[in-house]
Amino acid sequence: MSTGRPVRRRIRCLRTGTRGAALALGCSLLGAAAACTGPPATSSLTGVDRTAPPRKAGPQRGFTLVASGDVIPYPTIMNQAQQDAGGSGHDFRKLFAGVRPVVSAADVAICHMETPYGEPGGPFTGYPTFVSPPQVAAALKETGYDSCSTASNHTLDAGSDGVRRQLDALDKAGLGHVGSARSAAEAGKPALLRAGTATVAQLSYTYGTNGIPLPKGKPWIVNRIDPDRIVADARAARRAGADVVVLSLHWGTEWQEEPDAMQRELADRLTRSKTAGRPDIDLVIGTHNHVPQAYEKVNGTWVVHGLGDQVAGVMQDPRGNHGSIARFRFEPPRRDGERWAVTKAEFIPQMTDRGPPWRVVNLGEALRSDPGRDDYRKVRDDIREAVLRRGAADDGLVMADR
Repeated sequence: MSTGRPVRRRIRCLRTGTRGAALALGCSLLGAAAACTGPPATSSLTGVDRTAPPRKAGPQRGFTLVASGDVIPYPTIMNQAQQDAGGSGHDFRKLFAGVRPVVSAADVAICHMETPYGEPGGPFTGYPTFVSPPQVAAALKETGYDSCSTASNHTLDAGSDGVRRQLDALDKAGLGHVGSARSAAEAGKPALLRAGTATVAQLSYTYGTNGIPLPKGKPWIVNRIDPDRIVADARAARRAGADVVVLSLHWGTEWQEEPDAMQRELADRLTRSKTAGRPDIDLVIGTHNHVPQAYEKVNGTWVVHGLGDQVAGVMQDPRGNHGSIARFRFEPPRRDGERWAVTKAEFIPQMTDRGPPWRVVNLGEALRSDPGRDDYRKVRDDIREAVLRRGAADDGLVMADR
């Protein structure tokens, strides 16, 4: 069990408003992209101070960002965490320990917390309506994550109480979050992340909520995909001081390795959006579809169509425990008004090994230690094939093992 503090803490939250406002950028509520009509939306980030936070004196310097896939604990994972806690409560730290070196070494680390939380003692449930132990939040923080996207098709599985418990737990752990909110004020105030000399904004939206209606009087509780609103929110984040805007999208077709038409069309539309010649969105990170999907450059912007699951459990398809960790190096522009450039793009294949015990494994590092693990090698190669399927290697994407 890893009990030390993460080795990297070079990032801090820059908040406007209360502690609970962390990373609540955007409040998109108009439905899936295919259904969007009408005039361009205005940003939901209204009534806030858009003044950029003061920068430190001296030259700007680059930073490294990592992002990983869905954390959606099925009962097998919850049972493992209970065993790791000695039978009382839940301890998820050992589960994530295998990827901690990669995550904690980055300047910015983003996770996707797909499920709502219950009370510390439960009850907890799995598919089809999830309620997860809140102790997972502390484990994510110790692994080295800085913020989590929370807009997903399962956000409302436990109603508004589940959203509140999840965001309360993330706050308690010291994790930023974006995609769902406990109040209209929280949904409408941005919070930004400082990585070295850069200010990074994260936005998060989902295609839907599995047919669960928004709670009465709470239209702001979860962000829904609407391309006009996403662009408006990205521009508002830029005006609030963001050097880099990262967009987390819960989208795609489950169990399909090839990006679907909605993903391709939305990625094209969003990456074409510019203000004064500068792209409004600098990186797109996709979740939801359970299996690794391709990375590719779209209109000059990196799009990760699907990271796959980071933590799931026993599912209908073993690929549901396969994923990748995306890692991008950003460097400052040479001239004012230009975008921060991605100078290095990498992916790290990972899987959740069913054990026993269940553990998240960095496949490259595991194969360095034990080259005879042909089962790991096959999974790694399958992930590499999916990730590179749309020609990302030609644009410089490489596989890393640490």
